[in-house]
Amino acid sequence: MKATELSWGPMSYAVRDGAPKTLADAAFQRIREDIVRSRLKPGEKLQPDQLRDRYGIGLSPVREALSRLASDGLAVAQGQRGFFVAPVSIGELMDVADLRTQFSVKALERSIQHGDEAWEAGIVAAYYQLNKLVKHMKTTPASYADEWEKRNRAYHAALEAACGSPWLLHFCEILYHQSERYRRRFVTYREIEPRIYEEHRVIMEAALDRKAKVACKVLEEHIRLGAESVRKLMEKAVAAQSGAGRRAAASAARRPPVSRRSARAPQSPAG
Repeated sequence: MKATELSWGPMSYAVRDGAPKTLADAAFQRIREDIVRSRLKPGEKLQPDQLRDRYGIGLSPVREALSRLASDGLAVAQGQRGFFVAPVSIGELMDVADLRTQFSVKALERSIQHGDEAWEAGIVAAYYQLNKLVKHMKTTPASYADEWEKRNRAYHAALEAACGSPWLLHFCEILYHQSERYRRRFVTYREIEPRIYEEHRVIMEAALDRKAKVACKVLEEHIRLGAESVRKLMEKAVAAQSGAGRRAAASAARRPPVSRRSARAPQSPAG
């Protein structure tokens, strides 16, 4: 069964990498990518006028896109204050990992049961494209981070593609983008752990051999270990930020008080 054969349920997953059909789709894709890639930072206000100028897309499509992003949890609406990029937290990171594990494993299990030769070919092609980057990632990882994420996303989508449920694909996509958002925010891409490539290979081979238990078990570990790595990096970043704040407060406390005389605005020599 091919994902493209399905004609019911939410279709947002279908525009993940495809050409947008409307201006609202284009705005949604571009703003979403900038949030996921941390070009728009957590907590940053999403000003429709600025986004219109940034992307060259009208206000109405931008506003529609912001509402869709809020429903996906990538943006938050705060009453009359407008839209903001969703904040990040360790609690959300682990919750996303837990739910993504359940949904992605279920999608893979169903795909192994129903997938045809076209599904198998899609997995092999996506794995090949992802694995081609291994050598480049070892030499200049930062310059290939965007492409690695794109191909990694395509690989996981290929595994899920034959699950037979647009709803399941919809939730898998939302959760994948949330996990990617955290990874992009806290991972420096100096290197990709070798176990990740090995897990990709094992999942692919088990899926093609229709060994559902093996494929699903490795996928579950793959997602959980990835989230745990990001959690550790996030904790280090939070600790470093807290330490910097304490040092700044201590430095301010050690400064001598400013006298009223010195605090006055300087007088004009002609006065």
